[in-house]
Amino acid sequence: MIPERVKQVLDQYHLEVLEFTPGSTPTALQAAEQIGSAVGQIAKSILMRGKDGSYRMFVTAGDRKISSGKVKRLTGMKHSMADAQETQSVTGFLPGGVCPFGVTKTAIYLDISLMAYDTIYPAAGTDASGVPVSFEQLMEITGASLCDVTV
Repeated sequence: MIPERVKQVLDQYHLEVLEFTPGSTPTALQAAEQIGSAVGQIAKSILMRGKDGSYRMFVTAGDRKISSGKVKRLTGMKHSMADAQETQSVTGFLPGGVCPFGVTKTAIYLDISLMAYDTIYPAAGTDASGVPVSFEQLMEITGASLCDVTV
């Protein structure tokens, strides 16, 4: 079931959500198979915790990995991946369904790797969903900053 705060964003921007069997899209590879897209078109939303205790969400192409060195150069500090409990506490979403829509009090960064695709698919708050959007739409909806943190 799509969370209400995500539904509000989808309605506001007139976006449609693709829904699948529960548990069928928790990884970029599985999401791409369900949607019928390239793995890179899946927008992975990854929460990271800085040395100062602050959290940042990085949204990257599904076929890319985050470079810790690039994150450190961007933010000025070392970061580590948030665990499942932290991710749910900070974003309200469980890993595998983390959505960049409706996230508050957390800086969001969109990686340039997503710009390679006309349509990208972030999760809609569940591990069985995807939302077709353009890079520009995702940037507008999230109010994210552009970054280059992947390899």
